[in-house]
Amino acid sequence: MAEDFHNRVVDSTPHCYVTTKPETSDCNLSGHFILTLTSITVPVPYSCAHRPSRLRPLANGSLLPSGPSCSPQVDIMFMKTHKTASSTLLNILFRFGEKHRLKFAFPNSRNDFFYPSLFQRSQVKDYRPGMCFNVICNHLRFNAAEVARLLPVDTSYVTILRDPAELFESSFHYFSRLVPFTWKISGDDKLTEFLREPRYYFDPDGFNAFYLKNLLFFDFGQDNTLEPDDPRVEEGIRSIAERFQLVMLVEHFEESLILLKDALCWEMDDVLFFKLNARVGSSVSTLTPELRAKALDWNAVDWKLYRHFNHTFWKKVDAYGRRRMSEDVAELRRRNAEMASVCIEGGRAVEAGSIRESAMQPWQPIGEKSIMGYNLKEDVDAARRTLCRKMLTPELQYLTELGVNLWITRLWGRVRGLINW
Repeated sequence: MAEDFHNRVVDSTPHCYVTTKPETSDCNLSGHFILTLTSITVPVPYSCAHRPSRLRPLANGSLLPSGPSCSPQVDIMFMKTHKTASSTLLNILFRFGEKHRLKFAFPNSRNDFFYPSLFQRSQVKDYRPGMCFNVICNHLRFNAAEVARLLPVDTSYVTILRDPAELFESSFHYFSRLVPFTWKISGDDKLTEFLREPRYYFDPDGFNAFYLKNLLFFDFGQDNTLEPDDPRVEEGIRSIAERFQLVMLVEHFEESLILLKDALCWEMDDVLFFKLNARVGSSVSTLTPELRAKALDWNAVDWKLYRHFNHTFWKKVDAYGRRRMSEDVAELRRRNAEMASVCIEGGRAVEAGSIRESAMQPWQPIGEKSIMGYNLKEDVDAARRTLCRKMLTPELQYLTELGVNLWITRLWGRVRGLINW
């Protein structure tokens, strides 16, 4: 009888691999092989789980069960884009990974894979050739060839996008103090001044300049300084579409999670969430129609990317069924509201100064405390307390719980504290 998926333990040891001298190869009980020919590594053939997923990719990029029932897909590449509610999705993935005892490919010493450099397998904590991982989900600059050599061939690739005008506003607020050329912008409303004449201020070779122009396209490993009619833009969008089976949208977050649940054969419990890293309303700049138009013009490549995947997103919703989607979104909202009433003191997020536990304090942008967090209810019943705490735990604290040594990130935090920045 096949082993029950929910009760099995995923093997965290490296799967066997073969060099050009097969007699020196090693193998674990799962019998999976990584073939290494000198410096060439053949992709991992199967999941680190004890049996491969029974989900199969279809020609249109969607995933459906190969039989009357399906097993949860456990091999996942989540491309964590910036300022796109991706920390909330990371929390979902961390909880799912713990539930199924999956093997994460984590960064070493910090919370990203040495972004903005292109991802390399050597950046993975404790990486050795032949190792097998189920999930990679921390910030990285996408490098398809290197990721493919790290994960099984049937891995599901998913990501999330955000309206580029809103993303630019959020990115400008969060990162502008890390971009030196913005320091010379005068006035209190630096964003409006920048958009008035961005090419006057923008230095494409400036330190951290990528944060303020076509950041989504840059995250995918592409050239963010291209003009929108450059043929390389279409090539880049096509390569993303060919690689990623599901591209979610922040503006339709709950619909995105229902599509994710369906594509990966998950349960509704797996996609319950509390919104993490939300900003205080007073720190959000409302874009006038004029500013929005300027932001989209400045980020025209991201706008082209977004429009493409907005179209494919709604095709997936139509295939799922509009009425069915509406019913499932209502169910997700009801379940989330129930969990909020059980877990969260006051039922809502609070400003940083009102968060009682340091373990619940989110990472803040330089020079301010505009990111909100939560207080865990003191009288949560024992049966739900662990789940409540996990759902409310910010990204850095969760990574630490999962065994990631964040000494570089922590050191940077202490330096910022010392200089009051």
